Amino acid sequence: MAKIPNKFSRLKPREDSGFSSTATGRFVNKNGSPNIKRTGLSNPLEKYSWYHTLLDLPSWKFILLLVLAYILANIFFALVYYMIGIEHLTGIDKSTPLNEFTDVFFFSSQTFTTVGYGRIAPVGFLASLVATFEAFLGLLGFAIATGLFYGRFSRPRAFLKFSKNALISPYKEGSALMFRLASYKNNSLTEAQVTLIAGITTPDSATEFFTLSTELARINSLTLNWTVVHKIDENSPFFGDIHDFIKSSEIEIFAQIRAFDEGFANTVVQRTSYTSEELVIGARFLPMFRPSANRQTTILELDKIDDIEKVNLS
Repeated sequence: MAKIPNKFSRLKPREDSGFSSTATGRFVNKNGSPNIKRTGLSNPLEKYSWYHTLLDLPSWKFILLLVLAYILANIFFALVYYMIGIEHLTGIDKSTPLNEFTDVFFFSSQTFTTVGYGRIAPVGFLASLVATFEAFLGLLGFAIATGLFYGRFSRPRAFLKFSKNALISPYKEGSALMFRLASYKNNSLTEAQVTLIAGITTPDSATEFFTLSTELARINSLTLNWTVVHKIDENSPFFGDIHDFIKSSEIEIFAQIRAFDEGFANTVVQRTSYTSEELVIGARFLPMFRPSANRQTTILELDKIDDIEKVNLS
C-alpha cells in the first residue's frame, strides 16, 4: 500500500481545485453542481438566492409553482372578501354557498389579472381598498413571473449530454481514461475546450488533486460527439496497476467543458464528474453516429452515448 503515495511524488498536485484536501464525499454531483452544504448563518434562508433557485428549477416544477401561487393568492383574497362581507360585492350569485365562493374566487382572479369584466364590482371603501391592493400585487406578480420566464428562456446553457461512465480503454499500445459528450440541442458550439481534474484519496493520505492532460484539449466545433482522452503514462496519476489503484483509492474526476455559443453570443460552461464506481475498466465506446440511408447527411444517435463493449487491456 505504501507504493501508492510514492507514485505521486513525481507529480505536482494542483492547488487551485476549489476543494479542500479534507473535504469528504462526492465533490461534484453528476449535474455539475458542487456537493456542498452551507451552514452557520443566523437566517437559514439567507444562503439561498431565490432568483438563481427559480432559474434552476426544472420546467415542470417552475410552472407548477406559478400555478399554485396564482391559485393560493386568489383563494386568500377570496377569503378576505368573505371576511369583509360578500354584500360589499355586487352581482354575486347567492343561491348556494358554493356559487358564492366560486363568484368571489373568479372576481379575485379577474382583479388579480386586472381583467375586470364588470359583472361583479366592489362596493364600499374596504372592499375597494382590498381590490386595489390585489390589482397592484397582480401587476407586480406578473412582472416578476415575466422576468423569470425571460431569464429562464434567454439564459445561456451548453445543453451537453455526458456518458454515464468513464472508461479505461486500450489506447496507442497502452491505455487511456475516456468519456464522451455531445450537444443534444440544435445550438452551435465552437471553440470547445475541456479541463480535467482528478481528486484522489488513498487510505494513508489526504485528498490530492491533479490536472489530467488530454490528447485533444480543444476542438473548433462541437458538431458530433467528442470523446475526451487522457493517456495513462508516467505523467498520469493512474500509471501502474489500475485495478489495484482503483480498489484501494477513492477517485473522482471533474470534467468542465467551456464553449462559445453562437446563438447566445456568449460563453457557456457545463460540468460533471465520475467517481470510482463510475469507472469501467476494459471497455470502449461504440460508434454513435452513422451516415443516412442516402448518404447525404450524418445521423448522431444520442441514445447510444452510453453504448460500450468489453475489451482486454494490453
